Amino acid sequence: MPLDYRISERTLANGLRVVVNEDHNVPTVTVNLWVNVGSRHEATGHTGFAHLFEHLMFQGSANVASGEHFALLMDQGGRLNATTWFDRTNYFETVPTGALDLALWLEADRHGRLLAALSQENLDNQRDVVKEEKRQRYDNQPYGHAIADMYATVFPVGHPYHHSTIGSMEDLDEASLEDVRSFFSEHYGPNNTVITLAGDVTPEEGFAAVERYFGGLPASAAARREPVEPLPPLDEPVRLERREDVPSDRLYLCFRLPVDGTDEFFAASMALDVLGGLATSRLYKRLVRREHLANSLHAAAWGLVDGVSLGFISVDVADGVNPNRAEAALTEELDRFALEGPTAGELEAVMAQNERGWLQHLASLDERADAICGNTLLHDDPQFINTILDRLGAITGEQVKQAAATYLRPRNRAVVAYLRAEPPAGEEPVEPVTDLPSGLSQQAAVVDKEDR
Repeated sequence: MPLDYRISERTLANGLRVVVNEDHNVPTVTVNLWVNVGSRHEATGHTGFAHLFEHLMFQGSANVASGEHFALLMDQGGRLNATTWFDRTNYFETVPTGALDLALWLEADRHGRLLAALSQENLDNQRDVVKEEKRQRYDNQPYGHAIADMYATVFPVGHPYHHSTIGSMEDLDEASLEDVRSFFSEHYGPNNTVITLAGDVTPEEGFAAVERYFGGLPASAAARREPVEPLPPLDEPVRLERREDVPSDRLYLCFRLPVDGTDEFFAASMALDVLGGLATSRLYKRLVRREHLANSLHAAAWGLVDGVSLGFISVDVADGVNPNRAEAALTEELDRFALEGPTAGELEAVMAQNERGWLQHLASLDERADAICGNTLLHDDPQFINTILDRLGAITGEQVKQAAATYLRPRNRAVVAYLRAEPPAGEEPVEPVTDLPSGLSQQAAVVDKEDR
Protein backbone atom coordinates (compact mmCIF):
# COMPACT_ATOMS: atom_id res chain seq x y z
CA MET A 1 0.00 0.00 0.00
CA PRO A 2 1.57 3.35 -1.00
CA LEU A 3 2.39 5.84 1.73
CA ASP A 4 0.08 8.82 1.82
CA TYR A 5 1.32 11.45 4.25
CA ARG A 6 -0.55 14.73 3.76
CA ILE A 7 1.86 17.27 2.32
CA SER A 8 0.99 20.80 1.19
CA GLU A 9 3.34 23.37 -0.31
CA ARG A 10 3.40 27.10 -0.98
CA THR A 11 6.11 29.57 -2.05
CA LEU A 12 6.09 33.06 -0.58
CA ALA A 13 6.73 36.16 -2.69
CA ASN A 14 10.31 36.35 -1.35
CA GLY A 15 11.08 32.84 -2.58
CA LEU A 16 10.74 30.96 0.72
CA ARG A 17 9.28 27.51 0.12
CA VAL A 18 6.90 26.35 2.85
CA VAL A 19 5.84 22.72 3.26
CA VAL A 20 3.27 21.55 5.81
CA ASN A 21 2.72 17.94 6.89
CA GLU A 22 -0.49 17.97 8.93
CA ASP A 23 -0.52 15.34 11.71
CA HIS A 24 -2.66 15.82 14.82
CA ASN A 25 -1.65 12.63 16.65
CA VAL A 26 0.47 14.57 19.14
CA PRO A 27 0.04 18.25 20.15
CA THR A 28 3.48 19.28 18.94
CA VAL A 29 4.94 20.84 15.78
CA THR A 30 8.39 20.34 14.31
CA VAL A 31 9.87 23.40 12.60
CA ASN A 32 12.64 22.38 10.22
CA LEU A 33 14.63 24.74 7.97
CA TRP A 34 17.13 23.70 5.33
CA VAL A 35 19.40 26.41 3.92
CA ASN A 36 21.05 25.66 0.59
CA VAL A 37 24.58 26.21 1.89
CA GLY A 38 27.12 23.66 3.06
CA SER A 39 30.82 23.08 2.87
CA ARG A 40 30.60 22.55 -0.92
CA HIS A 41 29.77 26.24 -1.27
CA GLU A 42 32.90 27.42 0.53
CA ALA A 43 35.70 29.17 -1.33
CA THR A 44 39.36 28.19 -1.02
CA GLY A 45 40.73 29.75 2.15
CA HIS A 46 37.29 30.00 3.70
CA THR A 47 36.66 26.38 4.67
CA GLY A 48 34.54 25.71 7.74
CA PHE A 49 32.37 28.82 7.26
CA ALA A 50 29.07 26.96 6.84
CA HIS A 51 29.62 25.08 10.09
CA LEU A 52 30.83 28.23 11.84
CA PHE A 53 27.53 29.87 10.94
CA GLU A 54 25.59 26.99 12.41
CA HIS A 55 27.14 28.06 15.74
CA LEU A 56 26.83 31.81 15.18
CA MET A 57 23.10 31.48 14.52
CA PHE A 58 22.58 30.74 18.24
CA GLN A 59 24.53 33.82 19.38
CA GLY A 60 21.75 36.33 19.02
CA SER A 61 20.09 38.46 16.36
CA ALA A 62 18.45 41.88 16.20
CA ASN A 63 15.79 41.13 18.82
CA VAL A 64 17.21 38.05 20.55
CA ALA A 65 20.08 37.97 23.02
CA SER A 66 22.95 35.49 22.78
CA GLY A 67 21.82 32.06 23.94
CA GLU A 68 18.19 33.17 24.22
CA HIS A 69 17.00 31.06 21.28
CA PHE A 70 17.77 27.88 23.23
CA ALA A 71 16.52 29.24 26.56
CA LEU A 72 13.15 30.51 25.32
CA LEU A 73 12.22 27.32 23.49
CA MET A 74 13.46 24.98 26.20
CA ASP A 75 11.40 26.92 28.73
CA GLN A 76 8.37 25.95 26.62
CA GLY A 77 9.34 22.27 26.62
CA GLY A 78 10.95 22.37 23.18
CA ARG A 79 14.03 20.57 21.92
CA LEU A 80 16.23 21.97 19.19
CA ASN A 81 19.55 21.80 17.42
CA ALA A 82 21.27 22.34 14.06
CA THR A 83 23.67 20.45 11.77
CA THR A 84 25.91 21.19 8.78
CA TRP A 85 27.04 18.96 5.94
CA PHE A 86 28.35 19.20 2.39
CA ASP A 87 25.06 20.19 0.77
CA ARG A 88 23.13 22.07 3.44
CA THR A 89 22.79 23.59 6.88
CA ASN A 90 19.62 22.79 8.79
CA TYR A 91 17.98 24.17 11.92
CA PHE A 92 15.17 22.42 13.75
CA GLU A 93 13.02 22.46 16.84
CA THR A 94 10.03 20.50 18.08
CA VAL A 95 7.72 22.49 20.33
CA PRO A 96 4.26 22.25 21.87
CA THR A 97 1.66 23.55 19.43
CA GLY A 98 1.19 26.70 21.48
CA ALA A 99 4.86 27.63 21.06
CA LEU A 100 4.83 27.51 17.24
CA ASP A 101 4.58 31.29 16.89
CA LEU A 102 7.54 31.75 19.24
CA ALA A 103 9.64 29.28 17.27
CA LEU A 104 8.85 30.98 13.95
CA TRP A 105 9.53 34.45 15.35
CA LEU A 106 12.93 33.31 16.66
CA GLU A 107 13.84 31.61 13.37
CA ALA A 108 12.79 34.61 11.30
CA ASP A 109 14.80 36.98 13.46
CA ARG A 110 18.06 35.05 13.12
CA HIS A 111 17.58 34.07 9.48
CA GLY A 112 16.71 37.62 8.48
CA ARG A 113 18.37 39.85 11.04
CA LEU A 114 21.48 38.07 12.31
CA LEU A 115 23.96 40.72 11.15
CA ALA A 116 22.62 43.25 13.66
CA ALA A 117 24.11 41.11 16.45
CA LEU A 118 27.15 39.63 14.67
CA SER A 119 30.08 41.11 16.57
CA GLN A 120 33.79 40.44 16.76
CA GLU A 121 33.24 39.07 20.26
CA ASN A 122 30.68 36.54 19.01
CA LEU A 123 32.91 35.54 16.12
CA ASP A 124 35.95 35.03 18.37
CA ASN A 125 33.90 33.07 20.88
CA GLN A 126 32.35 30.67 18.36
CA ARG A 127 35.57 30.30 16.40
CA ASP A 128 37.16 28.98 19.60
CA VAL A 129 34.19 26.66 20.17
CA VAL A 130 34.51 25.21 16.66
CA LYS A 131 38.27 24.78 17.02
CA GLU A 132 37.75 22.92 20.29
CA GLU A 133 35.15 20.73 18.60
CA LYS A 134 37.69 19.94 15.91
CA ARG A 135 40.27 18.96 18.52
CA GLN A 136 37.86 16.70 20.38
CA ARG A 137 36.09 15.04 17.46
CA TYR A 138 38.86 14.91 14.87
CA ASP A 139 42.37 15.61 16.09
CA ASN A 140 42.35 13.59 19.31
CA GLN A 141 40.15 10.62 18.40
CA PRO A 142 41.31 7.28 17.01
CA TYR A 143 40.54 7.32 13.29
CA GLY A 144 39.43 10.93 13.81
CA HIS A 145 40.60 12.13 10.40
CA ALA A 146 39.46 9.06 8.49
CA ILE A 147 36.33 10.63 6.99
CA ALA A 148 38.22 13.77 5.96
CA ASP A 149 40.91 11.53 4.45
CA MET A 150 38.22 9.71 2.50
CA TYR A 151 36.97 12.95 0.96
CA ALA A 152 40.47 14.15 0.13
CA THR A 153 41.41 10.82 -1.47
CA VAL A 154 38.23 10.18 -3.47
CA PHE A 155 37.64 13.75 -4.68
CA PRO A 156 40.38 15.79 -6.38
CA VAL A 157 41.83 19.05 -5.09
CA GLY A 158 39.46 21.89 -5.91
CA HIS A 159 36.37 19.70 -6.02
CA PRO A 160 33.50 20.92 -3.77
CA TYR A 161 33.65 17.70 -1.73
CA HIS A 162 37.41 17.53 -1.33
CA HIS A 163 37.50 19.25 2.07
CA SER A 164 35.56 18.36 5.20
CA THR A 165 32.76 20.38 6.79
CA ILE A 166 34.80 21.20 9.90
CA GLY A 167 37.33 23.14 7.80
CA SER A 168 40.91 23.93 8.73
CA MET A 169 42.31 25.65 11.79
CA GLU A 170 44.17 28.09 9.54
CA ASP A 171 41.03 29.19 7.68
CA LEU A 172 39.10 29.59 10.93
CA ASP A 173 41.92 31.65 12.43
CA GLU A 174 42.04 33.96 9.44
CA ALA A 175 38.28 34.50 9.12
CA SER A 176 37.52 38.19 9.54
CA LEU A 177 34.25 39.75 10.62
CA GLU A 178 33.77 41.09 7.11
CA ASP A 179 34.39 37.59 5.66
CA VAL A 180 31.65 36.02 7.74
CA ARG A 181 29.24 38.91 7.16
CA SER A 182 29.69 38.47 3.41
CA PHE A 183 29.15 34.71 3.70
CA PHE A 184 25.86 35.25 5.52
CA SER A 185 24.68 37.86 3.01
CA GLU A 186 25.46 35.60 0.06
CA HIS A 187 23.85 32.41 1.33
CA TYR A 188 21.23 33.18 3.98
CA GLY A 189 17.95 34.45 2.59
CA PRO A 190 14.38 33.17 2.20
CA ASN A 191 14.98 32.55 -1.50
CA ASN A 192 17.64 29.98 -0.52
CA THR A 193 15.65 28.24 2.21
CA VAL A 194 12.90 25.68 2.71
CA ILE A 195 10.87 25.58 5.92
CA THR A 196 8.81 22.52 6.84
CA LEU A 197 6.17 22.33 9.57
CA ALA A 198 5.19 18.82 10.58
CA GLY A 199 2.61 18.05 13.25
CA ASP A 200 -0.38 19.64 14.89
CA VAL A 201 -1.02 22.41 12.37
CA THR A 202 -3.20 22.71 9.28
CA PRO A 203 -1.75 23.91 5.98
CA GLU A 204 -3.74 27.14 6.19
CA GLU A 205 -2.52 27.82 9.73
CA GLY A 206 1.06 26.95 8.81
CA PHE A 207 1.20 29.07 5.67
CA ALA A 208 -0.32 32.04 7.49
CA ALA A 209 2.09 31.76 10.42
CA VAL A 210 5.17 31.52 8.20
CA GLU A 211 3.95 34.46 6.11
CA ARG A 212 3.45 36.48 9.28
CA TYR A 213 7.04 36.11 10.44
CA PHE A 214 9.04 35.50 7.25
CA GLY A 215 7.01 37.30 4.62
CA GLY A 216 8.67 40.66 5.19
CA LEU A 217 12.22 39.38 4.74
CA PRO A 218 13.85 40.33 1.43
CA ALA A 219 15.01 37.74 -1.13
CA SER A 220 18.63 38.47 -0.28
CA ALA A 221 20.62 35.31 -1.11
CA ALA A 222 22.72 35.17 -4.26
CA ALA A 223 21.73 32.84 -7.08
CA ARG A 224 22.99 29.26 -6.80
CA ARG A 225 25.61 27.99 -9.19
CA GLU A 226 24.94 24.95 -11.35
CA PRO A 227 26.33 21.59 -10.15
CA VAL A 228 29.86 20.80 -11.22
CA GLU A 229 30.50 18.28 -13.98
CA PRO A 230 29.92 14.66 -12.87
CA LEU A 231 32.99 12.81 -11.68
CA PRO A 232 33.49 9.41 -13.32
CA PRO A 233 34.58 6.40 -11.25
CA LEU A 234 38.28 6.17 -10.51
CA ASP A 235 39.95 4.19 -13.28
CA GLU A 236 42.77 2.87 -11.09
CA PRO A 237 43.17 2.42 -7.33
CA VAL A 238 44.57 5.19 -5.15
CA ARG A 239 45.73 4.83 -1.58
CA LEU A 240 46.47 6.76 1.59
CA GLU A 241 47.99 5.02 4.63
CA ARG A 242 48.40 6.44 8.12
CA ARG A 243 50.27 4.80 10.98
CA GLU A 244 48.82 5.84 14.30
CA ASP A 245 48.03 4.64 17.80
CA VAL A 246 44.70 3.02 16.88
CA PRO A 247 42.98 0.00 18.50
CA SER A 248 43.11 -2.08 15.34
CA ASP A 249 43.97 -1.78 11.67
CA ARG A 250 41.05 -0.30 9.77
CA LEU A 251 40.47 -0.05 6.03
CA TYR A 252 38.09 2.26 4.21
CA LEU A 253 37.44 1.31 0.59
CA CYS A 254 35.75 4.27 -1.07
CA PHE A 255 34.00 4.70 -4.41
CA ARG A 256 32.56 7.52 -6.48
CA LEU A 257 28.86 6.93 -7.08
CA PRO A 258 26.20 8.63 -9.24
CA VAL A 259 24.46 11.75 -8.00
CA ASP A 260 21.78 11.30 -5.34
CA GLY A 261 18.14 10.90 -6.30
CA THR A 262 18.78 8.89 -9.47
CA ASP A 263 17.86 5.26 -10.04
CA GLU A 264 21.53 4.58 -10.72
CA PHE A 265 22.45 5.88 -7.27
CA PHE A 266 19.71 3.78 -5.66
CA ALA A 267 20.99 0.69 -7.49
CA ALA A 268 24.56 1.33 -6.33
CA SER A 269 23.32 1.89 -2.77
CA MET A 270 21.45 -1.41 -2.86
CA ALA A 271 24.57 -3.14 -4.17
CA LEU A 272 26.50 -1.88 -1.14
CA ASP A 273 23.71 -3.10 1.15
CA VAL A 274 23.88 -6.58 -0.40
CA LEU A 275 27.66 -6.58 -0.07
CA GLY A 276 28.04 -5.19 3.44
CA GLY A 277 25.01 -3.35 4.77
CA LEU A 278 23.33 -6.22 6.63
CA ALA A 279 24.44 -8.87 9.12
CA THR A 280 23.62 -11.40 6.39
CA SER A 281 25.63 -9.58 3.71
CA ARG A 282 28.21 -11.36 1.59
CA LEU A 283 31.25 -9.54 2.93
CA TYR A 284 30.14 -9.86 6.55
CA LYS A 285 29.56 -13.59 6.22
CA ARG A 286 32.93 -14.21 4.59
CA LEU A 287 35.29 -11.79 6.36
CA VAL A 288 33.74 -11.76 9.84
CA ARG A 289 31.90 -15.04 10.32
CA ARG A 290 33.64 -17.56 8.10
CA GLU A 291 37.28 -16.55 7.66
CA HIS A 292 37.66 -14.33 10.77
CA LEU A 293 39.65 -11.73 8.85
CA ALA A 294 37.69 -8.83 10.37
CA ASN A 295 36.01 -8.01 13.67
CA SER A 296 33.36 -5.86 12.01
CA LEU A 297 32.39 -4.51 8.62
CA HIS A 298 30.08 -1.76 7.39
CA ALA A 299 29.01 -0.50 3.96
CA ALA A 300 27.04 2.63 3.10
CA ALA A 301 26.18 5.05 0.30
CA TRP A 302 26.02 8.79 1.04
CA GLY A 303 23.91 10.61 -1.52
CA LEU A 304 25.30 13.99 -2.64
CA VAL A 305 24.07 16.45 -5.26
CA ASP A 306 27.13 18.17 -6.74
CA GLY A 307 27.88 15.78 -9.60
CA VAL A 308 28.86 12.72 -7.53
CA SER A 309 28.05 10.70 -4.41
CA LEU A 310 30.20 8.61 -2.07
CA GLY A 311 30.08 4.92 -1.23
CA PHE A 312 32.38 3.13 1.17
CA ILE A 313 33.09 -0.13 2.97
CA SER A 314 34.92 0.01 6.30
CA VAL A 315 36.66 -3.02 7.77
CA ASP A 316 38.11 -3.44 11.27
CA VAL A 317 40.81 -6.02 10.66
CA ALA A 318 41.10 -8.86 13.18
CA ASP A 319 44.19 -9.08 15.39
CA GLY A 320 47.01 -11.08 13.84
CA VAL A 321 45.65 -10.65 10.31
CA ASN A 322 47.60 -8.81 7.66
CA PRO A 323 45.16 -6.12 6.46
CA ASN A 324 46.05 -6.92 2.87
CA ARG A 325 44.56 -10.40 3.34
CA ALA A 326 41.27 -8.83 4.37
CA GLU A 327 41.42 -6.38 1.47
CA ALA A 328 42.18 -9.15 -1.02
CA ALA A 329 39.17 -11.16 0.15
CA LEU A 330 36.97 -8.09 -0.09
CA THR A 331 38.07 -7.18 -3.61
CA GLU A 332 37.54 -10.77 -4.70
CA GLU A 333 33.93 -10.49 -3.54
CA LEU A 334 33.52 -7.19 -5.37
CA ASP A 335 34.59 -8.80 -8.63
CA ARG A 336 32.34 -11.80 -8.03
CA PHE A 337 29.33 -9.61 -7.31
CA ALA A 338 29.90 -7.49 -10.43
CA LEU A 339 29.75 -10.68 -12.49
CA GLU A 340 26.92 -12.46 -10.67
CA GLY A 341 24.73 -9.67 -9.31
CA PRO A 342 22.39 -10.16 -6.37
CA THR A 343 20.12 -13.11 -5.77
CA ALA A 344 16.39 -12.61 -5.44
CA GLY A 345 16.71 -13.40 -1.73
CA GLU A 346 19.39 -10.76 -1.23
CA LEU A 347 17.26 -8.09 -2.91
CA GLU A 348 14.28 -9.11 -0.81
CA ALA A 349 16.34 -8.79 2.39
CA VAL A 350 17.62 -5.35 1.39
CA MET A 351 14.12 -4.14 0.57
CA ALA A 352 12.77 -5.47 3.87
CA GLN A 353 15.52 -3.58 5.69
CA ASN A 354 14.85 -0.41 3.70
CA GLU A 355 11.13 -0.58 4.40
CA ARG A 356 11.55 -1.22 8.12
CA GLY A 357 14.11 1.56 8.48
CA TRP A 358 12.10 4.07 6.45
CA LEU A 359 8.83 3.48 8.30
CA GLN A 360 10.62 3.76 11.62
CA HIS A 361 12.22 6.99 10.37
CA LEU A 362 8.87 8.49 9.38
CA ALA A 363 7.23 7.57 12.68
CA SER A 364 9.20 10.42 14.27
CA LEU A 365 7.90 13.89 13.45
CA ASP A 366 11.46 15.24 13.71
CA GLU A 367 12.85 12.78 11.17
CA ARG A 368 9.84 13.08 8.87
CA ALA A 369 10.09 16.87 8.75
CA ASP A 370 13.79 16.60 8.02
CA ALA A 371 13.24 14.18 5.13
CA ILE A 372 10.51 16.37 3.63
CA CYS A 373 12.56 19.54 3.97
CA GLY A 374 15.77 18.05 2.59
CA ASN A 375 14.21 16.47 -0.45
CA THR A 376 12.27 19.64 -1.21
CA LEU A 377 15.45 21.74 -1.08
CA LEU A 378 17.86 19.42 -2.86
CA HIS A 379 15.56 17.49 -5.22
CA ASP A 380 12.43 19.65 -5.56
CA ASP A 381 10.44 16.65 -4.32
CA PRO A 382 8.23 17.28 -1.26
CA GLN A 383 6.44 13.95 -1.89
CA PHE A 384 9.67 11.94 -1.65
CA ILE A 385 8.70 10.34 1.65
CA ASN A 386 5.60 8.85 0.01
CA THR A 387 7.29 7.53 -3.13
CA ILE A 388 10.81 6.37 -2.26
CA LEU A 389 9.87 2.81 -1.24
CA ASP A 390 8.06 2.31 -4.54
CA ARG A 391 11.08 3.64 -6.41
CA LEU A 392 13.43 1.30 -4.57
CA GLY A 393 11.08 -1.63 -5.13
CA ALA A 394 11.22 -1.03 -8.88
CA ILE A 395 15.03 -1.36 -8.99
CA THR A 396 15.88 -4.69 -10.64
CA GLY A 397 18.64 -7.13 -9.91
CA GLU A 398 20.11 -6.36 -13.31
CA GLN A 399 20.30 -2.65 -12.43
CA VAL A 400 22.07 -3.49 -9.17
CA LYS A 401 24.51 -5.75 -11.00
CA GLN A 402 25.22 -3.07 -13.61
CA ALA A 403 25.81 -0.43 -10.93
CA ALA A 404 28.27 -2.71 -9.16
CA ALA A 405 30.10 -3.45 -12.40
CA THR A 406 30.34 0.26 -13.20
CA TYR A 407 31.15 1.80 -9.81
CA LEU A 408 32.23 -0.89 -7.34
CA ARG A 409 35.02 -2.82 -9.03
CA PRO A 410 38.39 -3.09 -7.25
CA ARG A 411 39.98 -0.81 -9.84
CA ASN A 412 37.51 1.95 -8.83
CA ARG A 413 38.55 2.01 -5.19
CA ALA A 414 40.32 4.61 -3.12
CA VAL A 415 41.72 3.05 0.05
CA VAL A 416 42.30 4.92 3.29
CA ALA A 417 44.17 2.62 5.67
CA TYR A 418 44.71 3.36 9.35
CA LEU A 419 47.40 0.98 10.55
CA ARG A 420 48.82 0.57 14.03
CA ALA A 421 52.15 2.25 14.51
CA GLU A 422 53.73 -1.03 15.59
CA PRO A 423 52.16 -4.33 14.50
CA PRO A 424 51.57 -6.73 17.44
CA ALA A 425 54.13 -9.46 18.01
CA GLY A 426 53.54 -12.37 15.67
CA GLU A 427 51.62 -10.38 13.07
CA GLU A 428 52.99 -10.41 9.55
CA PRO A 429 54.32 -7.03 8.40
CA VAL A 430 52.11 -5.18 5.94
CA GLU A 431 53.47 -5.56 2.44
CA PRO A 432 52.52 -3.33 -0.48
CA VAL A 433 49.22 -4.21 -2.13
CA THR A 434 50.09 -6.11 -5.28
CA ASP A 435 47.15 -5.30 -7.56
CA LEU A 436 47.99 -1.62 -8.00
CA PRO A 437 48.92 -0.51 -11.51
CA SER A 438 52.57 -0.05 -12.33
CA GLY A 439 54.03 2.95 -10.54
CA LEU A 440 51.03 3.63 -8.30
CA SER A 441 52.31 1.59 -5.35
CA GLN A 442 55.26 3.99 -5.16
CA GLN A 443 52.80 6.87 -4.92
CA ALA A 444 50.91 5.38 -1.97
CA ALA A 445 51.22 7.75 0.96
CA VAL A 446 52.29 6.46 4.37
CA VAL A 447 51.72 9.19 6.94
CA ASP A 448 52.63 9.29 10.61
CA LYS A 449 50.35 11.28 12.91
CA GLU A 450 53.12 13.63 13.98
CA ASP A 451 53.81 14.56 10.35
CA ARG A 452 50.40 16.20 9.84
